[in-house]
This record gives sequence, structure tokens and C-alpha cells, in this order.
Amino acid sequence: MGLAPRAALQLRARLYALLRAFFAERGVLEVETPILSAAGNTEPNIESFSTMFSGHVDAGARERWLRTSPEYPLKRLLAAGIGDCYELGRVFRNGEAGGRHNPEFTMLEWYRVGWDHRRLMQETVALVEAALAMVERRAELVVTSYRQLFLDELGIDPAHAAIDTLRAPLAESGIDPAGLGHDDWLDLLITHKLQPAFPRDRITVIHDYPASQCALAKVRPDEPPLAERFELYLGRYELANGYHELNDAAEQRMRFERDNARRRQRGLHEVPLDERLLGVLDALPDCAGVALGVERLLMCLADTDAIADVLAFAFSEA
Repeated sequence: MGLAPRAALQLRARLYALLRAFFAERGVLEVETPILSAAGNTEPNIESFSTMFSGHVDAGARERWLRTSPEYPLKRLLAAGIGDCYELGRVFRNGEAGGRHNPEFTMLEWYRVGWDHRRLMQETVALVEAALAMVERRAELVVTSYRQLFLDELGIDPAHAAIDTLRAPLAESGIDPAGLGHDDWLDLLITHKLQPAFPRDRITVIHDYPASQCALAKVRPDEPPLAERFELYLGRYELANGYHELNDAAEQRMRFERDNARRRQRGLHEVPLDERLLGVLDALPDCAGVALGVERLLMCLADTDAIADVLAFAFSEA
């Protein structure tokens, strides 16, 4: 049984008011950035929508990409000296539709100058706890490293385990192993074995990921090297993904190009690199940033597994 539409809209409005008050109290500036861009997201596991601009050629590239997050323009603002900022707005991901996914959804993304991922973890927990308090709920907090989580729950060291060791707990899942690498099996262990077992009233924060899963995070030269990123779960839902942000343009270009190489291998459309971001990334101040899925949080607050219950109109009715 889903929420009554009015109750769903009221819950969203209350959450938006709470979020804006949360950041106003902390002096974090709300900004708005473009939804359409000449560049896209190269991440191989995310597909973007694109459209064609029909106006004068002097306006720039005709092919435009609907953003999958506001990350790149927000980082351009940070590089220009805007300071701590956040955006609450719609983002788009092609092909992601179902009971828990909608191709159009709302993302909250914010950045803190001079912070690392560990400090931002604490603020993200505080925000989720404030949202839970709004509906008179509380949650216990568990903070663990990626490696320790695997050791504690599966007895597997993710840094050194062979692929056969990673595959063994998933033997009955019927997963086609063709083309799957080490990180793919680690991801599957999280989504199929670890995440489903997280208790409903628990915030789980996982930090310090394998360097091979660095995305846009800095890599710390430990042994083995670790990506300075975190993910936050409420119950079994992944809510937020944060980084101690990389500010090395040459390294970021290599990561983008590596993404496109993987896209080619998978037969996917290559995505143009964000040259405007790369042009200023070396000026990005030391900072940490995090993106949080608003519908996921609303689903937890409403105690529903159906994303349609927290939307005015789902994709099939839009």
C-alpha cells in the first residue's frame, strides 16, 4: 500500500525544507547549475540521455547531455572560489526504471572546502539522522572500512582474494560470469550478500575503497592503495556516495579515457569528456563532496520499497 499522493508530496516538501535549513545553518550556499551539457558522464555503468540543439551553430555543440549529477559544474564553481555549496535538483539516467528506480530523480549534492571524506561522512550521517527525526525515527550507526566489512561478514580479504574466492558465495545466484572482473564480483557481493542483510534501523557507512574503485576520489598510497571515498546506507538502501575529491586534471583525464575504453569494450556509446572541468580541475581547492539520492531517502522515511510511492508521477505515468 503506497502513500496517498498528497502525503507523499507533503513528506517531500518537509524534507526539502529540512535540507535547506540544515545547510543554511552551516553557511553552505545553494546554487543552481545547467541540466544540459556539451559533455557527459563517462562512467561505464551509467547511461546518459542526450538530445540535439537545433539553434544557431554559434551556440556550441549541438549534441547535449542531460546531467546524471551536478558534479562537474559544481566543481567548476568551486575552482572559481565559490566556497561551500550545494544543489538540490533533478538528474537523469537512461535505462534505470523499475520498482526502485526512476529515470528522472532528485539528487542532493554538496561540497565542503578543506574537508576530507571522513569529516564529510560525519555531516552526512547528521543530515540523515535529522531526516529520520522528522518522522520520529532513530537509527544505530555502524562505521567500517570496505576491507573490514568483507573480512567480518564474509571472511574474505577484498584486496587479495582470487576471483574464484569471490565467486564462491554467489554460486547459487545464477550470475553469468562472462566478462566480469575482480571489481564486478566485489560489487555483486555487496549488492547480493552484504547490503540485503543491513538492518532497517541502521546507518552503515563504508569508507576507504579499493583504489580500482576510485571514480573521482583521491587515492591514498597505503599498502594496498585506497580510494578516499565512502558510501552511506540506511537499512539496505544505498543513499549517498562521497569522495575526498581528486584535483589533478591529468589524472582525471586518464580516468575519463579509461572509462571510455571500457565503454568501447562493452559496445557502448563513447561520451565526450568535460573539457571545461578538466581545464580548471587543478584549481579545485582541497575538498570533499557527496551526492545523496533524495527518493531513496524518502522511501526510507515513508517505509516503502516502491519509488512510485514518493513520486507525484512515476516514469510510466509522466
